[in-house]
Amino acid sequence: MSAATALTLADRDLRQRDLVPPERLARCHALVIGVGAIGRQVALQLAAMGVPCLTLCDHDTVGPENLASQGYCVEDLGTQKVVATAELCRRLNLSVHVHAVAERFKRSTARTIAGDKRLIVFACVDSISTRRLLWESLRHSVALFIDGRMSAEVLRVLAVASPATDAGYAATLFDEAEAFTGSCTGRSTIYTASIAAGLMVGQWTRWLRSIPVDADLTLNLLASELSLASIASS
Repeated sequence: MSAATALTLADRDLRQRDLVPPERLARCHALVIGVGAIGRQVALQLAAMGVPCLTLCDHDTVGPENLASQGYCVEDLGTQKVVATAELCRRLNLSVHVHAVAERFKRSTARTIAGDKRLIVFACVDSISTRRLLWESLRHSVALFIDGRMSAEVLRVLAVASPATDAGYAATLFDEAEAFTGSCTGRSTIYTASIAAGLMVGQWTRWLRSIPVDADLTLNLLASELSLASIASS
């Protein structure tokens, strides 16, 4: 990279600095767990915005069913999702340090994510049992926990600004048997995932600016309904 190019790239975030404070951004390490429909979009937004450290965790590989709903490319077929997403993140931002963990999240995974930056978790997984594992494993070591959920054209974003002391989020981790199960051809679209990702990243930028996050946000695209709720502490 030439000196002239480096100087130009120094202004890559010029138009977002009032919304994404550079000095607070520089202290963040984002952990995206699950890089399917929502998580891939979250990772790409974070990289473009300039998060300095980004860890991606997912055990899955890209299949044909992931092309339309998750935005993967044909040449990604058969590739680990974290590898394909990490490559695109680096293309979006040469300075981002991306670590791809091509395995399921385990309790021991949390111990491998060390560093002196504030850890921000984006939970983009598709089961309540996995969310429970993430919450129990990470809540005492993270600064902000954001959970994105989606079913067809309905999405829900939960944000917890003080995970270590929070008493409400656990109540949203209902039994797996209570989860909505619809047609496998009607559960996921890239447009719903992209909106969910934007709302999740938006909660993070609120936190960066010391604005209270929305604890529980639901958007029904078909009905054009947006609702905010507080999470009752148990």
